[in-house]
Amino acid sequence: GERRTAVMTNPYAGIVEPLDPERPDHKFYNLSMLKDDRYGRLPFSVRVLLEAALRNCDEFLVKKSDVENILNWKETQKKSVEVPFRPARVILQDFTGVPAVVDFAAMRDAVKKLGGDPEKINPVCPADLVIDHSIQVDFNRKQVTAHVHNEILSWKECGCWPLVEIQGHRDGLHMLKYSSVKNQDLEFERNRERFEFLKWGSQAFKKMRIIPPGSGIVHQVNLEYLARVVFEQDGLYYPDSLVGTDSHTTMIDGLGVLGWGVGGIEAEAVMLGQPISMVLPEVIGYRMVGIPDKLITSTDIVLTVTKHLRQVGVVGKFVEFFGEGVAQLSIADRATIANMCPEYGATAAFFPVDNVSIKYLEQTGRDADKLEYIEKYLKKVGMFRDYRDKSQDPDFTEVVEMDLTTVVPCCSGPKRPQDKVAVTDMKKDFEACLGAKQGFKGFGVAPEKHSNCVNFAYNGTEFSLTHGSVVIAAITSCTNTSNPSVMLGAGLLAKKAVEAGLSVKPYIKTSLSPGSGVVTYYLKESGVMFYLAQLGFEVVGYGCMTCIGNSGPLPEPVVEAITKVGDLVVTGVLSGNRNFEGRVHPNTRANYLASPPLVIAYAIAGTVCIDFEKEPLAVNASDIELPEICLCSIIWDPNSTYIKSPPFFDGLTRELLPPRSIMNAHVLLNLGDSVTTDHISPAGNIARNSSAARYLSKRGLSPRDFNSYGSRRGNDAVMARGTFANIRLFNKFVGKQGPQTLHLPSGEMMDVFDAAEKYQQDGVPLLVLAGKEYGSGSSRDWAAKGPFLLGIKAVLAESYERIHRSNLVGMGIIPLEYLPGETAETLGLTGRERFNIIIPELLVPRMKVTIQLDTEKTFQACMRFDTDVELTYFRHGGILNYMIRKMIQQ
Repeated sequence: GERRTAVMTNPYAGIVEPLDPERPDHKFYNLSMLKDDRYGRLPFSVRVLLEAALRNCDEFLVKKSDVENILNWKETQKKSVEVPFRPARVILQDFTGVPAVVDFAAMRDAVKKLGGDPEKINPVCPADLVIDHSIQVDFNRKQVTAHVHNEILSWKECGCWPLVEIQGHRDGLHMLKYSSVKNQDLEFERNRERFEFLKWGSQAFKKMRIIPPGSGIVHQVNLEYLARVVFEQDGLYYPDSLVGTDSHTTMIDGLGVLGWGVGGIEAEAVMLGQPISMVLPEVIGYRMVGIPDKLITSTDIVLTVTKHLRQVGVVGKFVEFFGEGVAQLSIADRATIANMCPEYGATAAFFPVDNVSIKYLEQTGRDADKLEYIEKYLKKVGMFRDYRDKSQDPDFTEVVEMDLTTVVPCCSGPKRPQDKVAVTDMKKDFEACLGAKQGFKGFGVAPEKHSNCVNFAYNGTEFSLTHGSVVIAAITSCTNTSNPSVMLGAGLLAKKAVEAGLSVKPYIKTSLSPGSGVVTYYLKESGVMFYLAQLGFEVVGYGCMTCIGNSGPLPEPVVEAITKVGDLVVTGVLSGNRNFEGRVHPNTRANYLASPPLVIAYAIAGTVCIDFEKEPLAVNASDIELPEICLCSIIWDPNSTYIKSPPFFDGLTRELLPPRSIMNAHVLLNLGDSVTTDHISPAGNIARNSSAARYLSKRGLSPRDFNSYGSRRGNDAVMARGTFANIRLFNKFVGKQGPQTLHLPSGEMMDVFDAAEKYQQDGVPLLVLAGKEYGSGSSRDWAAKGPFLLGIKAVLAESYERIHRSNLVGMGIIPLEYLPGETAETLGLTGRERFNIIIPELLVPRMKVTIQLDTEKTFQACMRFDTDVELTYFRHGGILNYMIRKMIQQ
């Protein structure tokens, strides 16, 4: 009844008709009935935005003028026109999902305190939360005997989606070259509080489904199981679309499902029924032509695409792939390219649905009747693509081209995904980086130290480390483990290596963490798993693991050789999507992204200082039941160090207070370019000498129980102390890497949290100065929540990463941007000044505001609230405050 009412009040109700005359109750909005020639020229990705606006048009949240603006994309794309978008669903992973559920629970408390109905805080948009970020590589190269049922969650028992069962012996025992059992046991031991809380959330909140640990990586689970491609709900067909609280949500674009990453705060608003307010994007057409060499992998292609599109400049834009070259790419290849969309800076990387997409859905077990209506619907609405048919090519803002025949085997690094290095150049490139000035392509090692070599003993055998030595080799990440071609390629290389008598040095931390149980199945069935395990690449668990910094500890003799003796620049090689400083492991200053076969190759070589064309590779020689919890409301446990009621809504009033200028602010940190969300809010292990460690120690925890920052995102006290706690943070006040800053009034150097606490005690508002691409990297809401808790009122930067700017807005922090041609340097800012940021009563998007310094200097900056909706959030003190007030009014 509710849907029929919505359709009847929709001004476009006249184009609703049955998809199949034999099923008159199953209808769709037939966009071809618009009889508008502009529709057929729209990029396919924009057609998805149009359908969503048209279907949800109610002349309130979505208006006819919004539909017209999208339909008129060719004219409006460059005019910063704001449009609403209501995605079909939301996807979360546990690092961002736990704080989302904490926020919902806290919002219920706030609504109740203000006299409203707490039950109104409930998702109205379907949401799936996949637990994949918690497991770490604590155990590897271990022999484990276990009952199969103790390591594999069955479909029925977890109530979600099934994993492929591994066939064991008749007695039910299976001898595994696995450490996955040990790692998963430890995952449950560390994260029991979080998992119990998530179980409560899945039962307390409607339309929220939890995919349990051990199932796989969120984006591969999304691709293989969760994606609908076309929704059929309440008798209505419409395109699948989503936003996710992980920046690599874009992987699903490879299947023709439009999706991208947003901040956790924005995702929470979507779950509560609020549309996303977005600037209608430009769409870059990326034409692929030619046939790649047979030795080229999808990893080589995506690293080449990443560097190319970074040069083109696609930040804030959609990229849509087309051309005959796309037709020969598998869905796994397309998903790999779409996955790294955040690394080349675009919002989405869209591959429209074609016959290859339908074949993939069939291969992954989708129902035949669903496949039938998916194809029929998409063809009816003009969203089904034939990449070889040039007449289907739509209009684009700009077209760029890649000839796949020009792609060569490559890696990326040592510190950024866009810094592509041909494999033939790896040796000389690393050697050049070693002595180059400290930066993205430099380590600043003095020439006399380039030949440093440190001997050490490991398990009774002598080894040596030099600059460039590989100490971590990980086949990991949804980017590559979802792709059978590169995974089987790694397995075949391992087979050849083992048969040739080659091995990997025992101190190198090797691991294989597949994106789903399907990978384990085909590696075993093809006969290559044995050889991978022989080289140390046995399955260590199902999750993101090394790619997000959950690489676990290195052997102590290795750490000592790296740090205390040689100050060596050693390397990690991983098939991941990010290699920012300090992300993979604190002791690997250089990290290279590579295809799974190259991970194997560099692991065997033991160094990246090798030219494979001229030098030899080597010389021969349990089910866990969680207790039932009360569903009515959360009872916060004051003793919990994982889950804590956050102070975001303390002092929240029903009435809206006018925004105030920021007066006499001090600069907390003076930062440079490409400060990532890993620098702002690290996800890795909690250092023993950190503010967070001191907090946990006072509560009786030993260092082995600290766990990671990512796992403690449900506790604001830990996360505030972890803000800007990355050991690779470079603060100009300090002059070297480390999580410290200068407390300006006292002149003391101290941890960032301790300095912020002093400022807050004195009632001093805070500011951060930064360079280009502030907040690049993961879509991490705590990179905005943490600064909010530190008392940071504004950030002044040269430019922002899209999701992080949105997160700052969501927390009520002002994102200020220098005017074109101006920087901290050109303005002569040292960061030691005191700042007055004048906020007028009348606010408009992207307005200029005046900044006054105590030196009597005055300048202007752009206030990066890009839409009227974002200004509304700011006036309320953030998006969650806005939602609470809105729910109370309803």
